Amino acid sequence: MGLFHKEGEVEPSIAPMVPIVIRTGNVAKELLQVASSHKISVHSLDFNLLNTQTFSHMRIEGQSEDWIELTADEVKGITEDLFLNPKFEIKQIYEIEIFEITEHALIETIEMSIGGNTTLCKIYLTIKARSVARYYETFERDFLHTLRKKKLRANVLIDLFDSMMKKNFDPFFAKIKVSGEYRFEEQERFLIAEGYDPIVTINDQLIFHYDEKNKHRDEKERIDYANRGYLHSVSENDLLIEYVKPKKGETGRNCRGEAIIPKEPLVRNEPTFTVGENIKVIETPDSIEYRAKTSGYVTYEGGVYDIRVEMDITEISFKTTGSIESKLDADVSINVKEKDLFKDAIGMGMEVTVNTIHIEGNVGTNAKVTAHKATIDGQVHQSAVVTADELTINIHKGTAYGKEVHITRLEHGIVEAEKVTVMQATGGKIRAKEIIIEVLGSHVKMTASHTIEIMHLSGGENQFVIDPLLNESRENLASQDKSIEAAKQTLRAVKKELEGYEQTWLENAPAMDELKQKLLRYKTNGVTMPAAFVQKYRQFQEFKQKLESLRSEYQQKEDYYALLNSKHIALQNEIFDARVINHSTWKNYNEIIFKLIEPNIDVLYVPIENSVENTLGLHEDADGHFSIKVMHK
Repeated sequence: MGLFHKEGEVEPSIAPMVPIVIRTGNVAKELLQVASSHKISVHSLDFNLLNTQTFSHMRIEGQSEDWIELTADEVKGITEDLFLNPKFEIKQIYEIEIFEITEHALIETIEMSIGGNTTLCKIYLTIKARSVARYYETFERDFLHTLRKKKLRANVLIDLFDSMMKKNFDPFFAKIKVSGEYRFEEQERFLIAEGYDPIVTINDQLIFHYDEKNKHRDEKERIDYANRGYLHSVSENDLLIEYVKPKKGETGRNCRGEAIIPKEPLVRNEPTFTVGENIKVIETPDSIEYRAKTSGYVTYEGGVYDIRVEMDITEISFKTTGSIESKLDADVSINVKEKDLFKDAIGMGMEVTVNTIHIEGNVGTNAKVTAHKATIDGQVHQSAVVTADELTINIHKGTAYGKEVHITRLEHGIVEAEKVTVMQATGGKIRAKEIIIEVLGSHVKMTASHTIEIMHLSGGENQFVIDPLLNESRENLASQDKSIEAAKQTLRAVKKELEGYEQTWLENAPAMDELKQKLLRYKTNGVTMPAAFVQKYRQFQEFKQKLESLRSEYQQKEDYYALLNSKHIALQNEIFDARVINHSTWKNYNEIIFKLIEPNIDVLYVPIENSVENTLGLHEDADGHFSIKVMHK
């Protein structure tokens, strides 16, 4: 073998050092000392393991140490209970022969290293990617020998905690032996020793789950004062606070044979508070849980935690509360009392999410309010957004979304809902299934899918739009058209195939009946049926099963096509049921537009000034022409 050296190694002396035999409990330390005394690199040294002695000792206070050597069988017989006894100690003494490396072993084409977890209770061998293993007669023995030496360099005990090692390498050895040469495309890791992980000591903790955002904020992290958690909403049975009881861990033992003794737990967070009637206390061996009996928000007053549902505050602003975010399904109601016309009850940029809110004053610039039910006695700024299922607004200049919305005065605001009722509208946009306006001024665009009803019209330049696709997009409609056409084509293909099978079945029915009669006679007379007859009968049966499968598939496709088509037709027909109703006379210029789906056109009508056309709808004449006319209903 040619002589070569690894990068960083010291060139060996012309006259190698004489091998040295040493007894030691620390192989790595001895290698360093020998390298130092001979003034050579420790990387140029290797060793052979000549003998291993294992000793044990039971430490007893007041008595001198008395180490007893164990036989190989006694080492194997050490029980888990003994290993986990902190007074039990174990060590090994190794007889090694240290020598200077003159040439490298064949096994060193494999780059490998060992390491462990933090406790050293698990030791792993890692083989680096692009390493090459070449099989030779003593490959397995040399590999395990190299592995034992690496464990000794790491001060890991051998022949202990490693019962799984050979089994873990068996597939690897088999693969090398079969292939002759194996290249590791990726890094591979093997468990080579496993001690007993300790159970960690648990210090007591007081966890405020209801205030999770601030609980887990890093001390160096900048506080978001705009959203600093003024109110903490909870639902029934939510875990609010948890006291984790202190618990001492259990002893472990690492692969160096060292006992890992757990620390005593620290007790610093025992609860000093009490709770009200809306919080239940559940004690377990490991913790004390404080859970909500009802939904609401958490309060803490005079050392007592409780849950309430109503809150009165003067204002929601950056200075006083910050934004308020609570669960929509929590039974929390907020009354915001600020009603000064020159101040904002909901301040600039504030965001509020709550089940129910009553705002006696104004909603300010860029504010956002989200609730199941909201009442605003003041005005909503043009840049503010309010969203609620049930929404009542006095003066609306901003944007509102909801299911049922009531507005006293609409001033160029935007509203989208299922049903919108406005007492007075002077500019703005409304989109809803149903729109009702008591007094309609000018410059209001109303888009409805079913009804627009005006009690009194006082202005002009308004636009009344009936659009059945109010909650659907033209893109969705096109997609539905494609789905219907695809279903139609599939139905045709299945029908054609089914008709072919039906025709074949009818043509072969007499032959099938005749074959059945013949087979019945054979069976009655105890005569073995000819194989050709049996095969023919099976073919008929398979054909019948395919026919039944096609019938079932056709029925499913037909039902699916009918469903898609019925939805599409119903959507188109809705426009003929829609109405624009004006209980007063038409004044000034107003546009009425009905947006058809098919054909995709707009039908425009401008009522004559001072005309009385209370109810208008879409009409299609016999020639297929569309117009807007007065309807009786």
